[in-house]
Amino acid sequence: MAREERNIKVKIDQVKKVYNGRTGEMVALNGVSLDIADNEFVCVVGPSGCGKSTLLNIIAGLLEPTDGAVYVDERKVVGTGVERGVVFQQYALFPWLTVKKNVEFGLKLKGLSKDEIEETAMKYIRMVDLEKFTNAYPKELSGGMKQRVAIARAYAVNPEVLLMDEPFGALDAQTRTQLQSELLKTWEEERKTCFFITHDVEEAIILAQRVVIMSARPGRIKEIVDIDIPYPRTQETRMDPRFIELKTHIWSQVYQEYLEVRK
Repeated sequence: MAREERNIKVKIDQVKKVYNGRTGEMVALNGVSLDIADNEFVCVVGPSGCGKSTLLNIIAGLLEPTDGAVYVDERKVVGTGVERGVVFQQYALFPWLTVKKNVEFGLKLKGLSKDEIEETAMKYIRMVDLEKFTNAYPKELSGGMKQRVAIARAYAVNPEVLLMDEPFGALDAQTRTQLQSELLKTWEEERKTCFFITHDVEEAIILAQRVVIMSARPGRIKEIVDIDIPYPRTQETRMDPRFIELKTHIWSQVYQEYLEVRK
């Protein structure tokens, strides 16, 4: 079904965010509007400081907009909610809990039975290929494995919207590539609505149906690019002439905004 015919899951309506600091007001976002369809995968790129993370935190309910609003299923976002799962760049795992206990944490808050909690946690631990590390603690895991735990924990509570803030940004290239492939496979199976922030243009094109390019501060939407490369996408997709064409265009737009920041 075409995207324009699908239900709007997330509506970002004229969102503005102003921070008041010692040097005066700083406008992080100024009039950002975007509709994200149910089950759609959207990536956001732009120069550092353009308000990408601020926007994600407003959608998550961790920040309040100065003006405008965000709606999920036509309900205004006020604070956090179980329908929105968040994965950050820093893994945010509980160091005193095992892999299994970390994944179970959010499930316990939902009031499920012990059997339901264990069954669901193990389903998503298997999904991210960490079954052999069920009883390991975060300090015993590599960076990529920690991020798999964070993703499993986010998926386990069955959020309708998955918000991901550079989740692979701190990982080495090989691990990052592997997790991109795993995330795509999971998204194609689970079909969550995904809002994914990245600095990596190639990553955005590999993952997304649409790439949103943000302008330099104050953050606004400069352009939205449809990624018309069919799924399933693999790492070989990076060699596709259309991929290279899209990468060249998006990177040039981001670089222009980077130069604005440097002025």
